[in-house]
Amino acid sequence: MQPNDLEHIARQIRLRDLQAVFEAGAGHIGGEMSAIDVLTALYFRVLRIWPDQPKHPERDRFVLSKGHVALALYVTLAKRGFIPEAEISTFLKPHSRLNGHPNCNKVPGVETNTGPLGHGLPVAVGMAKAAKITGAKYHTYVLTGDGEMQEGSNWEAIASAAQFGLDNLTLIIDHNRFQQGAALKDTNNLAPFASKLQAFGWTVSEINGNVMNEIVPALEKRGNQPHCIVAHTNKGHGISFMQDTVDWHHKVPNAEQFKIALAELSETL
Repeated sequence: MQPNDLEHIARQIRLRDLQAVFEAGAGHIGGEMSAIDVLTALYFRVLRIWPDQPKHPERDRFVLSKGHVALALYVTLAKRGFIPEAEISTFLKPHSRLNGHPNCNKVPGVETNTGPLGHGLPVAVGMAKAAKITGAKYHTYVLTGDGEMQEGSNWEAIASAAQFGLDNLTLIIDHNRFQQGAALKDTNNLAPFASKLQAFGWTVSEINGNVMNEIVPALEKRGNQPHCIVAHTNKGHGISFMQDTVDWHHKVPNAEQFKIALAELSETL
């Protein structure tokens, strides 16, 4: 798919995500909106996957380390054909397999359970290392949050990936500048990230993570080192009153806010 097609799909995913958060009365909508463009580019252009064979051995692997934005992944998986689109209406309901964090034992297309921050990148390093050992040709991608990069486990994984020469690994940092309860600059802020990853022996690309013309070539880039994409994004991207506001890390729009957001997302379709 071309960037214009991907942008259209991303807007559809944002709209369904908004509706599902409103219906469920819960969700992490700010970080979902910032990450949806990357997820769309991955699932509709970059990843080598077979929705009817979610465990195909030659599939590329994607790990959503910032597991609290599971709903964005569920909507993307449904749009791509891994699960029924109608199932999104069950998000967070009793007995639903669409929990607040993704579960690989329940949801086709989910590679590993995530939620505790700092776990996804170490797991992805293991997947990439396994491919090197077995001679498999799949590529592993992992998406973390920028606040999540405060976890020491990530930096141990970064060092290991460089040591093992994992040129089959791509890390995307969703750099939306906000985490739960605070702006990143007011916390144990490790940004800027590029120089630090380069010091560990990684190749680094910095992009606008809400622009498809920048996302796609960065995701498709290959070299002889592990690759990190610092994706500069906007929390709540696409919804005016949510954008770049810390309150919307974990908040549900009221009826009036939902109506405004619905109109803003719908008018772009």
